[in-house]
Amino acid sequence: MADVRAGTRNTGGHTGDVVKPHADAGFFGPGSVAWKVWLYPTAMLHGFIRATVIEELDPYLVASVDHSGQVKQRPALRYDRTMQYFATVMFADAKTVLDSAELLVKIHSRAIGPEPVTGGQYDANDPDSQLWIHMTAWHSILYTYEMFGPGKLSEAEEAEYWEACAIAAAFQTIDPEAVPRSRDEVRRYFEDWRPRLAGTEVAQDMMDFILYASQYLVPKPVPKVLRRVVSRFVGAGVKATMPHWMRKIGATPQSRVMDSVIIALTRPVMRLMARGNRKLQLDALRRITPRSAPVIAPALLEVPPTSPKKWTPAEAYEHFEMTTPRKQYEAVRDAKREPYRKHHHEPVLEFQTTPAGKAS
Repeated sequence: MADVRAGTRNTGGHTGDVVKPHADAGFFGPGSVAWKVWLYPTAMLHGFIRATVIEELDPYLVASVDHSGQVKQRPALRYDRTMQYFATVMFADAKTVLDSAELLVKIHSRAIGPEPVTGGQYDANDPDSQLWIHMTAWHSILYTYEMFGPGKLSEAEEAEYWEACAIAAAFQTIDPEAVPRSRDEVRRYFEDWRPRLAGTEVAQDMMDFILYASQYLVPKPVPKVLRRVVSRFVGAGVKATMPHWMRKIGATPQSRVMDSVIIALTRPVMRLMARGNRKLQLDALRRITPRSAPVIAPALLEVPPTSPKKWTPAEAYEHFEMTTPRKQYEAVRDAKREPYRKHHHEPVLEFQTTPAGKAS
């Protein structure tokens, strides 16, 4: 804990730049299993990319993504903002989490429209759709941690992890009773979803784009050819984590031999990154996801929160007198809403999550 002065720590990455602590421990806090897994390098790379690739097999979700156009128009920004939200829920103080959850419902309130495969209507705030996104993220981040990192959690740690997953679901429109709370329940959840998934032309195109999207995240000073090599390496690693039936309907084939080779190559790289200097890790985060870096920095550099207070969602919503996402959604669900235009270029609504100082 050296170099912490008046609750701040010099990051060593930028002259005069400091990391200021979050106001409190939020909903998980230092020492939690959730922090242990989400701070591992696989989370921001393979875990997050795996989640967003698999998500596209939901016809309703991919219809929304395709209509918006933001993933292809602004891939780095889309990655940055999505990571910012997930990082906020995981690492930020309680009030910041609640504010971000409220804004997310507002952003999603206009993401509505026709779904051409089923003839239904997609709604980004729909609790079922939100749970699908939530579970693919939490499962993918744990699964890639297990495959490329330290391995499986203990039974007690895994129970804590899935309980944390249920806690985090409270900051979306999700029905808390629908959230799986064990490995077996998670497995059944994905099996139940399997008949609902579809490898449409749009889904396959989006999956292929996202698999290799890391080339857009690597800073531009890095030569283009090297960025492509990195994206192919990461993309192959993500494929190796996907069930073969998913690869088949997603048109993302990869041989078992390639799986074995890429797993053998990725494990030492991830473990080397995990053992690396955390100030250098923070510098890399600043370059890849500048909006997330200030949120993650206190946890990464072990700067303790100003208050050790850890909240429950119910306690926080009552204390700060804020409306839960489920109640927000009930208020807007039947209201007349203006959808986003196809491939819109509207200004982004910014999450206010920087705890202090320069945001990088």
